[in-house]
Amino acid sequence: MHDLVIRNGKVVDGNGNAPRMADVAIDGDRITAVGHVADRGREEIDAAGLLVTPGFVDIHTHYDGQVVWDPAITPSSWHGVTSIVMGNCGVGFAPVRPDRHEFLISVMEGVEDIPGAALAEGVDFTWESFPEYLDAVEAIPHAIDIGAQMPHSALRVYVMGDRGRDHEEAATAEEIAEMRRLTGEALDAGALGFTTSRTINHRDKEGNQIPTLTNAPAELWGIAQALADKGFGHLEIVSDFVDLDKEFEIFRGMVESAAAPLSILLVQNDQSPNRWRRVLDRIQEARAEGVDLRAQVAIRPVSLLLGLQSSMHPFITCPTYRRELADLDLDERVARMREPEMRATLIAEHASRTHGMSGMVAQSFHKMFPLGDPPDYEPAPETSIQGRAEAAGVAPVEMAYDQLLARDGRELMLFPLANFSEGNHDAVLEMNLAEGTVPGLSDGGAHCGVICDASFPTYMLTHWVRDRERGERLPLEYVVQRQSRDTARQVGLNDRGTIEEGMLADVNVIDFDNLTLRAPEMAYDLPAGGRRLIQRAEGYRATIKRGQVIYRDGQATGLMPGQLIRGPQG
Repeated sequence: MHDLVIRNGKVVDGNGNAPRMADVAIDGDRITAVGHVADRGREEIDAAGLLVTPGFVDIHTHYDGQVVWDPAITPSSWHGVTSIVMGNCGVGFAPVRPDRHEFLISVMEGVEDIPGAALAEGVDFTWESFPEYLDAVEAIPHAIDIGAQMPHSALRVYVMGDRGRDHEEAATAEEIAEMRRLTGEALDAGALGFTTSRTINHRDKEGNQIPTLTNAPAELWGIAQALADKGFGHLEIVSDFVDLDKEFEIFRGMVESAAAPLSILLVQNDQSPNRWRRVLDRIQEARAEGVDLRAQVAIRPVSLLLGLQSSMHPFITCPTYRRELADLDLDERVARMREPEMRATLIAEHASRTHGMSGMVAQSFHKMFPLGDPPDYEPAPETSIQGRAEAAGVAPVEMAYDQLLARDGRELMLFPLANFSEGNHDAVLEMNLAEGTVPGLSDGGAHCGVICDASFPTYMLTHWVRDRERGERLPLEYVVQRQSRDTARQVGLNDRGTIEEGMLADVNVIDFDNLTLRAPEMAYDLPAGGRRLIQRAEGYRATIKRGQVIYRDGQATGLMPGQLIRGPQG
């Protein structure tokens, strides 16, 4: 008798094979049979009419703090994700000196928009070294598996002290050697790799550039050698690609020093909408020469969610809003904004909101869309706030104002910040079909007040396979492979991501016909009452982690079979 048998499902095995009808038997934490299973199971799941897929593997999250207080790792686990990898973009919480806790919180708050008060209350810093951090994470029960990477910002400041906070300050040979040693120590303890950041968009809470922005190649190459010392690991980097030749010299040097794969974050931006193709060309050229580079790409536009509960909306920098409304609770704020005089004041002040990022967002009504429920992430141009305003014969700023007050101020508007320069998903499609790319960039656990992309796996299934109307769709077996086997293999997790005998029993049973992605909503469930955007899904009939059912019909069972992933698996 088997521990668990999933019967009569349409199995999508994660290897890119066509779906087939089969049973799946599980014993302990492993898949033991796929096909016709004659023996009964102590527990059985009837999957007739349902999909059976591997558990999804999200390799780009920022749950470094949340893993300490949230055993379920939500919202990722709500979307069929059974393994996550954190410590991306060079930010994290170890190693850390006892007098540097506030600095790391400031970096995470600034770079990843995670409330500092929540981090200060929720992260207890019972560790100093990276191995001690892994031990602390492992001591907490979790529903899903957790992998961690060594973050460059924390490492640099740990070794260099205050000098390390200045990204232009060169590390000495001795300091580079110590960073290499500590990275090796982290790998020995179970780190999956090393990550860093070279983008001006990453700043701490006070607006200072992160410690890694312009670090010398010698520092990056020296640290990367720790992966070669140990014979395994994954590198991840984010860059602005201002000087392609210089950046690719650094990337190639890191891969050669580490003898390990490197993934580079890649998106389309409106200022240079074709640069991503040049970057991808360089990646593919390097791959043809044997350099193991890949692009981590998103599966929909990287979008800001604008609303009165969010970190950004068109009126948030208006003087009257900041002075009289920003600190009011939502219901009182909505009541005040419905007053004709307040409406006229804020609309008049909006005209001067033109500076910086917030000014760009405030004036770009052609890229501002009602989100809806279910949410529409590929809206047609005529449905923008500008398009709707023109059709109604009103000013776009008035349309946006009224939209913010819908649903008693809980409405959200979609603002595609990247990957939407042509007003559709065609660039995203091209990225995801290109050789040398892998899905990433969900940023689960981060950007709590303005982005909610941990739902990427559900969107891949609903939009790209079933629902897309504005262009080509993708085969089911391809989409499943991309976010299970392909992501797992990128970071050395060879024991999961497919439904085969001997593989880890991480499985989703999905009512594909009725799978629904709900609209994001604001929750105030972080430590210290901190806020975060969450997004739920309907249609996951069961999510199984290491042979145990952790969700049934979207409801947690309370089982916590997740483990800390210590090093590459397989």
